[in-house]
Amino acid sequence: MAQKTVYDRALDTVRAHKMAGADAFAVAMVSGGSDSCALAYMVTDMVAAGELGAAVMLHVNHKLRGEASEGDARFVAKLAEALGLPLFMCEIDVSAIVRQGGNMEAIARDERYKAARQAIESTCSHLGFSEESARVYTAHTADDRVENFYMRSIVGTGPGGFRSMNYCVNIGGMRVCHPLLELGRDDLRAFIEGRSCAVRDELGELWREDATNADTDHFRAFVRHEIVPRAKGRNPRLLETLTRTMNLIAEEDDMLSSQARELLLSKVRPLGQLPSEGFLVSPDMAHVERPLARRVIDRVLSLVLGRDARIETASIETCLDGLGKSGFVSNIQGNLAVSYNKNGLRIEPMDTFRARRKKL
Repeated sequence: MAQKTVYDRALDTVRAHKMAGADAFAVAMVSGGSDSCALAYMVTDMVAAGELGAAVMLHVNHKLRGEASEGDARFVAKLAEALGLPLFMCEIDVSAIVRQGGNMEAIARDERYKAARQAIESTCSHLGFSEESARVYTAHTADDRVENFYMRSIVGTGPGGFRSMNYCVNIGGMRVCHPLLELGRDDLRAFIEGRSCAVRDELGELWREDATNADTDHFRAFVRHEIVPRAKGRNPRLLETLTRTMNLIAEEDDMLSSQARELLLSKVRPLGQLPSEGFLVSPDMAHVERPLARRVIDRVLSLVLGRDARIETASIETCLDGLGKSGFVSNIQGNLAVSYNKNGLRIEPMDTFRARRKKL
């Protein structure tokens, strides 16, 4: 049997996870790096083959690397023109936003997805697609997934964390897909190098290199350059092996997540109009198996604190320890109160808890 091409392997992933269709279109997020350039070529081929109804490119200039960022933007514009793909391009001064408070990576990600939403709306308006047919493609690879796995191994992770990355997720009502998730970075670079008409930048390079990716003071770069190569030295098929392992973890995670979702809907109720106002967990949760209850509490805390909050393992365990213990009171995550009475386990802001106690 002939070995499958890189494109065919990507297409297998796309089809298996329903990422495309003749009536669908993709917004490909292209930074200019090798992975995202490969993605741009992939979606062009998919449109030509009838696998996608249309594709557009999106480049967000975060203005974090001076002239290098401007060079990335010029290269992506050249690539889009050569491929005949409509290009949405925007500039966002992420550093200025960060100075007002917040995490740089989270802010940059949120701004990219805001831009993706605008690209979807414009594409639907001009090309006649429905928003339900939109897909946002990112260029995450098997290497990225393995790096996430090791990063989480080092700092710890919550339920399902070792699946590392989903093939498709819903973000702000958008279906975000990772069609390259079973391909390695080397595969994608070979794919680009094998194209006779591949686009080159001002220095004759086929993709743009971000110098910060080599700085091992950054956690991901440390894992990428120090840990993964050593692991590959022991197992040259590391990407394939860990991808298979993470997919097995993902299947079990999906099953447990489904059960936890049912419990969340039947055993947890909001204390107010907004998730940040807290929740009441039914006393019945004290009789649920701890691994499953742990997932429910993890989800409740995520709702209260917000999507980007880091949920501490100790906080989850404190909530579980309080289930069924009348008079239990504790403080978690710095400003949340956890208390238990005959009505169940209350998880709420500390200010709300104190105000309520004063009235009693």
